[in-house]
Amino acid sequence: MSTDRAAVEKAVQTYFDGLYEGDADKLASVFHPTSELTFEQDGKLVVWTRDQWLDNVRKRESAKSKGSPRDDAILLFDQSGPNTAFVKVKCQLPPLYFTDYLALIKADGQWKVAQKLFATVVKK
Repeated sequence: MSTDRAAVEKAVQTYFDGLYEGDADKLASVFHPTSELTFEQDGKLVVWTRDQWLDNVRKRESAKSKGSPRDDAILLFDQSGPNTAFVKVKCQLPPLYFTDYLALIKADGQWKVAQKLFATVVKK
């Protein structure tokens, strides 16, 4: 499973790069088309489709274009079997700081994010 870990880490690095660069196509490459993003907002559960989220990414200014510092890392890696993995990461688009929980599935030989659950902290 060490090669799987490397493949998952590569997918997560593509995710980090896509977030920082604001590259929706790069992000789409590691998210399954049926994936969803789930978060809490004003005490309510909110669910976005992958395409809703990518549309928002395309409309916002990237952290890279603003010259924002980059601070992303894998905090936890758990692979429960040959085709499933869970990764907890941190990343930032200042003033927003995120903790993301990514559930990944290996399908057709590729690791894809099937679900993203995240929390956001605003720091001024």
